[in-house]
Amino acid sequence: MHAIQIRRTGGPDVLEYANVPEPEPGPGQVRIKLAAIGVNFIDIYYRIGLYPATLPLIPGEEGAGVVEKLGPGVVSLAVGDRVAYTGVGASYSELVVAQAERLVKLPASISFVQGAAAMLQGMTAHYLSTATYPLKPDDVALVHAGAGGVGLLLTQMAKIRGATVISTVSTEQKAELSRKAGADHVIIYTKQNFLDEVTRITGNRGVSVVYDSVGRDTFEHSLNCLRPRGYLVLYGQSSGKVPPVDPQILNSGGSLFLTRPTLRDYIAGTDSLRMRAGEVFGWIESGRLSLRTEHNYPLSQAFVAQSELEGRRTTGKIVLIPGE
Repeated sequence: MHAIQIRRTGGPDVLEYANVPEPEPGPGQVRIKLAAIGVNFIDIYYRIGLYPATLPLIPGEEGAGVVEKLGPGVVSLAVGDRVAYTGVGASYSELVVAQAERLVKLPASISFVQGAAAMLQGMTAHYLSTATYPLKPDDVALVHAGAGGVGLLLTQMAKIRGATVISTVSTEQKAELSRKAGADHVIIYTKQNFLDEVTRITGNRGVSVVYDSVGRDTFEHSLNCLRPRGYLVLYGQSSGKVPPVDPQILNSGGSLFLTRPTLRDYIAGTDSLRMRAGEVFGWIESGRLSLRTEHNYPLSQAFVAQSELEGRRTTGKIVLIPGE
């Protein structure tokens, strides 16, 4: 089969389109013929060596397709079932093997591209807004990277829960997308100081929570945007690692909270996985949640897709299509 391999860490040029052996499902596993593969920042972190991995590596954590072969003992799925997943490695490929219990069946009205786009980013936005800091109607949330894949979904979910949303984006075009997603206030951080703008918008009260996927470049100002007992939810580091933090700054800022969550812990059990995926798919089916999936690339062009994501030149979700 064809797959993307990484033999050494580095830039997008280390992503090789190669022929590799087809994987075989073991006990409790199934083999999936992939129709769409999600591209995420975690894939870049592995490529550049920020997250250690044994090489050679097939990157990718997310996809959707059709069950092609069952391993011993699998009774919950059948050949031909349409499924989606996240947290399954080696996904930049035509075929992938996954534990049956980590798969979610796709509703008939959800396409493969939507399935691949909704799993990691959709469930990330879900746990951030409903569990890490459960938003309420009187909350004000600051969402960084408001026109990104998670940012657009998180904004919509925050509005479903009745919160006020302030977002940050880099361009006027992205600002318009953020507004369409429901953001009440949009800050173009390349033209405006987002701390000053948040202070002005909130009348110097600050926000209840900051959802920060940027990391190093935004961390200090994000803390300063919080009202007393506010939450800084750091769930990514697209600009780099945050330097070591003296916990005393949380005290002096007003008994602040800082957390660094990851999706894995919020979908550790099969029930929690299927609950979160089910709610996300339900909102998509009902029209309450809209996905942007216009950035589709052939699997062989994974280096282009990652370059675009890394350069922040995209909005919404990037998806790879095998066989093109």
